[in-house]
Amino acid sequence: MAMLELLFWGCVAFVFYGYLGYPLIMFVLARLFPRPVARGDITPPVSLIITARNEQARIGDKITNSLALDYPRDRFEIIVTSDCSTDDTHAIVERYADQGVRLVVAPERRGKEFAQKCAIRASTGEILVFSDVATRLDPTGVRAIVANFADPGVGCVSSVDRLVDADGTVSGEGAYVRYEMFLRSLESQVGSVVGLSGSFFAARRACCDPWLEDLPSDFCTLLNTMQHGMRGVSDDQAIGYYPNLANKSNEYGRKVRTVVRGMSGLGRHLHLLNPFRYGLASWQLFSHKVCRWLVPFGMLGALIANLALLFLPRTPLWPLYVVTAVVQLGAYAVAANGARDPEKQSGIPRLLTFLVLVNVSILNAWVNVLRGRRVVAWEPSRR
Repeated sequence: MAMLELLFWGCVAFVFYGYLGYPLIMFVLARLFPRPVARGDITPPVSLIITARNEQARIGDKITNSLALDYPRDRFEIIVTSDCSTDDTHAIVERYADQGVRLVVAPERRGKEFAQKCAIRASTGEILVFSDVATRLDPTGVRAIVANFADPGVGCVSSVDRLVDADGTVSGEGAYVRYEMFLRSLESQVGSVVGLSGSFFAARRACCDPWLEDLPSDFCTLLNTMQHGMRGVSDDQAIGYYPNLANKSNEYGRKVRTVVRGMSGLGRHLHLLNPFRYGLASWQLFSHKVCRWLVPFGMLGALIANLALLFLPRTPLWPLYVVTAVVQLGAYAVAANGARDPEKQSGIPRLLTFLVLVNVSILNAWVNVLRGRRVVAWEPSRR
């Protein structure tokens, strides 16, 4: 009985820490020991790298949006790097050559990161800005994100994501994205973020070396930054707007791939979890990434231990265990029902469904990693 109770409360505490405890600690530290970024009005040479794979329907709009960015033209280059597109993407990009837009085509299809690596080699900027085709930037977006590099301790900068549904409403994931953006903001105020928005982020050229072709570029750029003794920050003045997935059925697979790639990336940088060498950043990396990836096991442990406690001799806390069991089973029932047709849900039920599916996808990712499965080839999400 005592061991089961210890297991139950331990799992509950772990899940709480993963989603609420760590952010609460960050909130307190941000108030007690703030570490502001020394932003400045600087205009170093910048290379904007846009990665494309069969984007004939959207690449023109993306280039138009990029050409409208407020940054000195003589210190700003736009490079579209193609992961061996087979449609009219190349022809469309070449129409903008007289406006300074360069096309870099990967010699073979080896994934997004390899295409980006080809663009990095061809670029000249001190600051490299990466963006996806589906992401729209404010006119001041690049100037805002570059301003953070006036601080010599900043190695990379993440934008803030804004997810918009087709009808303009905020989905369950929209609420979750806002939660993640809030947590990144707190991490920036204390030390370093432990993740960048792959749709729009920037880095010093030094922090893009080494550029690993088989691992997620946004996460590995952050890990490189930590290795260089610098920090990554999030800037709420640099916003990336992107639409929700057009095909919701693809969302689960995308989450699994994202987690698998993240686990693979951290697996190649386990030394960064050494707090004696990397201090606060190491703890942040462990709390935000490793703990989050272990939360599904905490949820399973809490449910199994809770159900087991109901069939053992009653204790003074037995009525409480009945309530917690009903709450857990009810939550999973709501999520199971919502998974059939998430568009019929809204508010807390929809968010609950999303959270459960996220953790199921993490379990799926663990299975893939343990089986040695990796994800290199890249198909952009259709939004």
